[in-house]
Amino acid sequence: MALSQTGIRRWYLVHKWTSLVCTAFLLMFCITGLPLIFHEEIDALTRAPVIAATAEGSASLDAVAADALKGHPGWHNIFVAYDADKPVIFAAVGPTPLAGEDEGKLYLYDARSGKRLDAPPFNEGVMAFLLDLHAHLLLGIPGQLFLGLIGLVFLVAVVSGVVVYAPFMRKLAFGTVRKDRSRRLRWLDTHNMVGIVTLGWVSVVGLTGFIITMTLPITMIWQMDELAEMAAPYKDATLPAKLTSVDAAVATVRAAVPDAKVSLVSWPGSQFSTKHHYMVALAGDTPLTERLINPAMVDAETGKLTDVRDMPWYVKTLFLSAPLHFGDYGGMPLKIIWALLDIAAIVVLWTGLRLWLGRRKVPIEKRVAELESGGVIGPTE
Repeated sequence: MALSQTGIRRWYLVHKWTSLVCTAFLLMFCITGLPLIFHEEIDALTRAPVIAATAEGSASLDAVAADALKGHPGWHNIFVAYDADKPVIFAAVGPTPLAGEDEGKLYLYDARSGKRLDAPPFNEGVMAFLLDLHAHLLLGIPGQLFLGLIGLVFLVAVVSGVVVYAPFMRKLAFGTVRKDRSRRLRWLDTHNMVGIVTLGWVSVVGLTGFIITMTLPITMIWQMDELAEMAAPYKDATLPAKLTSVDAAVATVRAAVPDAKVSLVSWPGSQFSTKHHYMVALAGDTPLTERLINPAMVDAETGKLTDVRDMPWYVKTLFLSAPLHFGDYGGMPLKIIWALLDIAAIVVLWTGLRLWLGRRKVPIEKRVAELESGGVIGPTE
């Protein structure tokens, strides 16, 4: 059903102001996101630890955990995690089980020999700075939640842009850029054409980016729902005075779930476990499903397996959003496609900004009339 002039005017104003509000942030997202698409390759060239090519065997997690605490009296193990692509174990320790990355330390170990690897800290360097800017505006959790709000505004801008420009785009052949007309009209046609081409991609990236900014609320919901249910029999428990072997806990889980691929083990009291359990995260074996983890809970005093279950849908959605957001599940070909689409999105934003800066001083009613007749209206005029 065709929109009335009043309806188009309203959608036009929505698109105009939502676009203006989020344009600067979107340019920051696209510019910082471009190198982040290739962060693994860049880190491998500039910051990768030296890993022995001939080492064999399987490292003891107990030994890794004990070594990570050396030099940190009174600290706690938080988690150990396996790298999905390299024989590397990450070991996180901190002054409390809930310590964040700014308070704790992260060490790398050879997953075969258990030897500590010499590697630069993950929270230092250019890529770490770009990731912090991209994900948190250098402001931590408040910055991340604010960017979630910007993500919602962006999705409204995308929807309103489609509603406003669908009638206009039908008046021209797809991909038309009228080079024989004014410079302003060329900017407009370029903006609309590239915008339509990248519509699906920017929608996916915008939606997954918003979901990632909701990591803290989603984690809190899981803790209050699923994790609280698993911990109910131990609600009055305190941190165990003596922990059972983490290697034994992992072996217990592997015996119960033979096809399991262990990706992470969280210590009691950490964010992803209870005060009385190891949480052993079990992952899939494909580039996409390896991001989906299911928790197995092991009593940290007795070593007994107490629960294995699937993560709820909202946590699975969060796990899948990161690889979709960065094109990080299809190898280098998909990363190149993601990079080209990122550059195209920069073109859309830049042309929209040029149209706004060069806007004509005419009443909005005249602009809407031009829009209906296939005129030279721009998305952020």
